[in-house]
Amino acid sequence: MLAYAKSFSGMFRHMGVPNQPLLSMAAALRAVGAAVPIRQALPMEKHLLGAWAFSQQPRLCLAALIAWKSASRWEEVTKLSTANFLLVSPTEIVIDWFTLPKGRRAMPFTPSRWTVIKGDWTQAIYVLLKSLLPFQKLTTWTTAMLIAEWRKSPNMVGYTAHSIKRGAVTHLFRKADEGEQFPVVLISRLAKHKAPEQIADTTLRYGGDPVAMARLLATATVTSLL
Repeated sequence: MLAYAKSFSGMFRHMGVPNQPLLSMAAALRAVGAAVPIRQALPMEKHLLGAWAFSQQPRLCLAALIAWKSASRWEEVTKLSTANFLLVSPTEIVIDWFTLPKGRRAMPFTPSRWTVIKGDWTQAIYVLLKSLLPFQKLTTWTTAMLIAEWRKSPNMVGYTAHSIKRGAVTHLFRKADEGEQFPVVLISRLAKHKAPEQIADTTLRYGGDPVAMARLLATATVTSLL
């Protein structure tokens, strides 16, 4: 129903026909959760992603590792270039997501703007990043290309590009359930979801050291568990 309301609203707008009732209908449907997909991607396990990633060419491996460690959508990772990395070391990687998506550019100082990567795979990510040229994209693989490749592998059949993010978030919930102590709001922050934040956007706007702010926002607490 929501898809129909949006489609007809756009059609009416182009035809010059009033579409406010359809816009109101779409807003009401979103308010009751109609935009939330009922079926979700199958969460991927860390060992499965790692086995696949480390058997691929370097840039594709890099994109997959960062997608997991940052609990990101594949589309978000493909838009990253080396310019998005504020700090790159064998033990710590700091990412600035400012250039994507459009919503984040409209509100550039949200706490989810920065991700600090630590723990497993950090050194591998460091080595792979160092092999790239300045301003080079991490990968040119689209979501469609990734899915087509996975369909060729018996171990990856049934997974979608969104399975990486769902797998990472699921992994963190399991860690919390197993007794790891960390503020659960950090899962939302890492996944770039809206959640009650501890630091105001305006305060972040005043901060002049993005690396220091990224560390303070504590995403490393959870990336070290991924």
